[in-house]
Amino acid sequence: MSAAPAAVIFGVGPVEGVGGAVALRAATGGLPVYVAGRHEDKMAGVAAAIEGSGGSARAIPCDATVKADVDAVFAAVAADGRQPRLVVFNVGGNWPMNFLDITPEFLEGMWRQGPLAGLLVGQAAVRALLPAGGTIIFTGASASLRGKPMFAAFASAKAGLRAIAQSMAREFGPQGIHVAHVVIDGVVAGERVRSLLPGFIEGKGEDAALAPPDIAETYWQLHLQPRCAWTHELELRPFAEVW
Repeated sequence: MSAAPAAVIFGVGPVEGVGGAVALRAATGGLPVYVAGRHEDKMAGVAAAIEGSGGSARAIPCDATVKADVDAVFAAVAADGRQPRLVVFNVGGNWPMNFLDITPEFLEGMWRQGPLAGLLVGQAAVRALLPAGGTIIFTGASASLRGKPMFAAFASAKAGLRAIAQSMAREFGPQGIHVAHVVIDGVVAGERVRSLLPGFIEGKGEDAALAPPDIAETYWQLHLQPRCAWTHELELRPFAEVW
């Protein structure tokens, strides 16, 4: 008997964030969801929201920059008699800094939560998805494509993550694994921005910031794509975003 399918979402914070929204959408799509992240209280809120809507969820503390933590998440899925069919990497934060103020430690921190964590999750995900196949989605940013003032460290990390996603897509696409990279271009109307910059989202105007549920819907549609017409990379931005 084949294992039951499941979704595994890394980088889950509050319900109002991208990770939380993706987890909720996977649950409404019928998949048991494993949410992984560093903040247990926030993950508990996401799991409770999923279960309150009739879905199945399990929260697992995880630092995606630590291989043992990442492996433990996939081991927990297997121990429950399930096999991932959708894995989402939503790890990392956008922290601007003047170029001359960037320290080796700051750059390394960005790199660890970008290419390093992406490599660890990507390797574990591929091993779990083979040979049945499935979908791996990486959350990128406009910084994945270009460096701008104040964002040298962030852009270098996101560009590295994008390269990993491209390499994985080319290597494992022929083996039935759909690897996608989503460029998020614009402010996300999630809990983080609302708490750090009160009134900022409201000041931008209606639909001028990315809504996490709408981002999540795009991720879900990527997962549903037939393998004769896979998308590797797409961009999401509000209608009013200057690009």
